[in-house]
Formats: sequence, C-alpha cells, structure tokens
Amino acid sequence: MHITVEPSGGDHAFLHLRGDFDTFYVTSLQKEIDQLQKAGIRKLALNLRLVRFINSSAMGALIKASKQVSAAGGKLVIARPSPFCRDIFSKVGLDRVIKIYESEEDAVAALHGGAVATAARGAAVAEEESSVLFSPLDMERVKVILTQSSVQAPVTGAEGWSGAGRMGNVDEQGLSFTWNGGETGLAPFAMAQLLAMGTRWKLQFRLPLLQKGFLKAPGLVSEISERADGVRVSVRFQELEEATAKALRQYAEDMRNLKKELG
Repeated sequence: MHITVEPSGGDHAFLHLRGDFDTFYVTSLQKEIDQLQKAGIRKLALNLRLVRFINSSAMGALIKASKQVSAAGGKLVIARPSPFCRDIFSKVGLDRVIKIYESEEDAVAALHGGAVATAARGAAVAEEESSVLFSPLDMERVKVILTQSSVQAPVTGAEGWSGAGRMGNVDEQGLSFTWNGGETGLAPFAMAQLLAMGTRWKLQFRLPLLQKGFLKAPGLVSEISERADGVRVSVRFQELEEATAKALRQYAEDMRNLKKELG
C-alpha cells in the first residue's frame, strides 16, 4: 500500500491510501498520523477510493487512530471509500464510529463543522459486492425446475449451470445470500422450489477480511424465504475441508473482535 499525505491550509490534511491495506501497513499509517499531530494538524480525512482490500487489523488501526485523534481534540473521517471498503465497513458497523463521506468536499466540511450535502452511510454498495456462486449437486432436479422457466436456461450438463447471489452473513456454521434469479426468468416461487430446504449445493464465496480468492464448500439449504425481487437463502456447511474451516474460524474471530472494539 502507498500513503500520500496532502496538508491543506495548515489545519487539516488528507491521507490518500492506495492498494491493499493489511497488517503490514498498520505501522506506516500510524507513523503518518503521529507526525501530523506533532505538526499540530488534528483534522484528518482518509481517502480510501483506491484501497482494493482491507483486513481486520487495518480496520482496528482506523478505530484506534480515530480515538487517538479525538482524544487530542481533533477529528478523523473517511472520504470516498472504495466499494470493497464501503461493503465491509457496513457489515462490521465501522460507519457508526467513523463518519464516512462520498466526496472530499463533504469530508472537509464535516471536519470544520459545516453543512454536508451527502454521506456514505446507507448508500448502495456499488458493483463490487460480495457474491456467492452456487451449483447443484443434483443436476437432474435442477433441469426439471429450469425447464419451467419462460427464458431458455443455460443447462448444458452435470456442471452446466450455476447461479450468483449476493452474500449476506457468513460464519463457521454457514452463510446466507439473496438471489434475484439471474437470467433464468424464474418467479420467486419457482426460485424457492429450485433452492428448496434440504437440497444440497456446491458453494464458492469470498471472505471480505481474508485475501484468499474463492473458498469452496458443500452446503444444505436450511431456510428460504421469498421476496418481491427474489429469494433469501440460508445454507449450512457440510464436510468442510480443514483449510476452509480454518479460514471461516479466523474470519468469525476477526468479526467478533472488531464488533467488540466497536462496542
């Protein structure tokens, strides 16, 4: 990760972060903040537009820095978070502790107590949302359901179909996701038939705080509910490989620690 410090007007500064913000760079950020405070600059905005990845240690460092700056009579805010950062900040609740703004102008206004036009909290997550890929362990059953679709479904064989949903929650036991049907043309009722309770699926998914690419796990649908635009599905993991189980335990522990830090 690269950090560029941009003092402005003597009373506030921007720190522009670029790249992957993980444990290795926590000390670098802390040093920059310490030097700014020694120079008398206590109003800080972190521009995270170009941060591709952030882990739990880095978010812990942001919380610590915010508390440190506040204790010295200053203020720290975040400006223009990347889609990845905005998504994970929302999941862990960091936006309740550190104010997040959509533009540098709004961040500066907030630092000086002025009016702010827009804030990032509650904003829609952009195109880089977490996704869950799911494919059937019983392909013949899926073919029967998809033939009821008004749109030609892309079924080409045992490995010929998969869906992509949006990740909800994930822990050591399982995960949840929402699905709008993709290009199948299925109504929510038919989606619920396709992903019925008790059916088994192969899952591929990412853990936002772990930079590991996709993890793979088989799972059993334990709950499903229809929505106006699709379905919400809960899946319990089965027969996890040890590396996957370890990654899930680490993710769950990181999330618990962050939420404890956030209070």
